Amino acid sequence: MNIELRHLRYFVAVAEELHFGRAALRLNMSQPPLSQQIQQLEQEIEAQLFTRTNRSVQLTPAGHSFLQDARAILLQVEQSARRASRIDHGQEGELRIGFTSSAPFTGLMSDALYQFRQRWPEVHIQMQEHNTRQQLAPLHEGRLDLGVMRNTPLPADLQHRLLLREPLYAVVHWAHPLASAASIAIQALASEPFVFFDAQGGTALYAEILALLHRYHIKPFITQEVGEAMTILGLVATGLGVSILPASFRRARLADVVWIPLQESDATSEVWLVWSAVREPSAQMANMMTLLLQNAES
Repeated sequence: MNIELRHLRYFVAVAEELHFGRAALRLNMSQPPLSQQIQQLEQEIEAQLFTRTNRSVQLTPAGHSFLQDARAILLQVEQSARRASRIDHGQEGELRIGFTSSAPFTGLMSDALYQFRQRWPEVHIQMQEHNTRQQLAPLHEGRLDLGVMRNTPLPADLQHRLLLREPLYAVVHWAHPLASAASIAIQALASEPFVFFDAQGGTALYAEILALLHRYHIKPFITQEVGEAMTILGLVATGLGVSILPASFRRARLADVVWIPLQESDATSEVWLVWSAVREPSAQMANMMTLLLQNAES
């Protein structure tokens, strides 16, 4: 069956006008070709759609039924085309973002998400919490569009931009002897019991903070190992030990925890925006990347 959209448009015009001349004028074409197209449509579907006399044109029962379906098809095509255009321009669609547990605590990330929702409310943002290591495979395979993670070695097919470089802080209980210090050297933590990340957790902060301690010849006395930074804060708040965490976690505002700046200039952690180097970014990705990078520069 060789029915084209133009056949449906011609038919709907005639069905609504019930006059070939007015329908031809509406379609900006002459009447004879319009009559031929309607006849061709009737032949294709093997049904008479109109009864024609010298004075009138009327829809047959088959024509009434076909008119409902033709309108629905044309509307569906129009809606599909509009949606495809909006998706292509980033006004609809989906955006899948991986993020580490610390990302929501950065004003940069929360501000960009809010701005994006205000500008493109019809884009569905799917946020997926993964540690840095867990984001790499989904980004490689295309199951994530963007990743917000800590600095880590990346495979060749992923690229990154720096979003944030933030200081690392010592975290202690409010009654700890160091709690009143304006700042401390990292060596002051050398003999303290540490609440730290589980080595198997896959968080980039584990390797990053451990490398910092090793640079200053400190082998931490780790007494508690947990999977999440918020659990570390909770255990520090009970007095079970001290820890080191990025400044962004200060927004958690635990009353029993004191944050002390470290004096070492290399006591910092980077937050990266990561995406595929081999796939073309979608408009949704490009819009979010622009917001994040603009916020990072401001």
